[in-house]
Amino acid sequence: MKKLTIIVSIGVLCLMAAGCKSFKSLYDKYEPNTQIPADVLGIDAGGSLADVTAPLSWREFFADPLLQRLIDSALVRNTDLNSARIAIEQSETSLEMSKKSILPSLFFSPSGTIANFNSATSKTYNVPLQVNWDMGSLGSYTNKKRAANAVLLQNRAHEEAVRANLISTVAQQYCLLQLLDRQLEILYQTDSLWTVSLETQKVLWENGKIYSTAVNQLESSCLSVKTQIVDAKRDIRGVENAICRILALPPQHIERNSWGSFTMPQMVAEGISAQMLMYRPDIRLADYAMEEAFYNMQTARSAFYPGLSLSGSLGWTNSAGGAVINPGKILTSIVGSIAQPIFARGQLKGNLKIAQLTQENLRNRYVQTIIDASNQVNEALADCQNASEKYGYYRRQVEVLHDAYNGTHELMDNGKASYLEVLTAQESLLSAQLNEAVNMYDAAQAVIALYIALGGATR
Repeated sequence: MKKLTIIVSIGVLCLMAAGCKSFKSLYDKYEPNTQIPADVLGIDAGGSLADVTAPLSWREFFADPLLQRLIDSALVRNTDLNSARIAIEQSETSLEMSKKSILPSLFFSPSGTIANFNSATSKTYNVPLQVNWDMGSLGSYTNKKRAANAVLLQNRAHEEAVRANLISTVAQQYCLLQLLDRQLEILYQTDSLWTVSLETQKVLWENGKIYSTAVNQLESSCLSVKTQIVDAKRDIRGVENAICRILALPPQHIERNSWGSFTMPQMVAEGISAQMLMYRPDIRLADYAMEEAFYNMQTARSAFYPGLSLSGSLGWTNSAGGAVINPGKILTSIVGSIAQPIFARGQLKGNLKIAQLTQENLRNRYVQTIIDASNQVNEALADCQNASEKYGYYRRQVEVLHDAYNGTHELMDNGKASYLEVLTAQESLLSAQLNEAVNMYDAAQAVIALYIALGGATR
């Protein structure tokens, strides 16, 4: 114990020589970034910014019950998300290991030797318990533990990002499936209408009122619609298979609601607070990366300070140096050492400089991440409002062209319009109906983009 006291006393003197103020700074904590500039969103895409800062649920963006059922299934079954969860468990294990690294290690290491020299045999044995305690340099344990915790936080943020992307992918595929259903419905309606027109044209041709070219032209258009119906059916099967792959299921029919079940979130009209950007996984991940770099820099600084290590053993042996005694006796030993770096070929200063530059680079990335996030939110809001404004125009255009088609068809029946006018009216109506459906799909995609831009909803 006297020797141990001397070792510890020497260690304390080295610590005092290192300087109390500088020693204390090794244990400084990282100050996380929790504020986003209020004007970071720039020009608001619609109305004043609301003071809404509470975390949102993805269910507030995607209210369709069948879509919610698919998302719930994906959150349980998706293999990529499960891999992200495994990475979190690995980080948690690493953190637990770092917390216990300060503890001494204890080994039971019995050994025995039989030696024969000049017909004389000697048997020696050692049955010791060995203790090693490497406390490292000042602050190294604390900073390594905090860095490991920052890595864990990064993996959790990454898991949230994977989760958000998974939810958005399911929503995108679901909306695409609804769009294809709507397009197929329009094509079936068009095929029915055009078939009636074709029959009318044939009657007029048989009565000698029109030429066969009119019948041939309209029949060609009808056949074109039928081929589009075949393609739409194939596309629907492809999207269903894509959803099944995401859900880790064999190919099967995906139940969904008809087109029009997608609604625009209320926040699009009310506005969004810039503070909501803090829920984005990439922004928090960038902050956690700076936190890890901060503690790595602290660890690099701690390498300039002395390190203390202790080791000892307690056991039963019959080997006392060069002599073999029987019976055996209890042997104890304590060894302590202090290592104060003096010259390390510039490695300590180099490691500290690299750690400082890494932290500066991550700080720049953090700023750029916020700028990118604000642009994504602004673009998503603009797309939502753009699709909403065009919705009424497209709907009115379909109504007008439907009336025009009916009127032109009646004129043709009375011999007052040519088949070209009817054909043009038919194609214009089909194009307007498809454009209306695509605009509704664009609105859904804009909402999904807004969901991702706001961090994928943390609940």
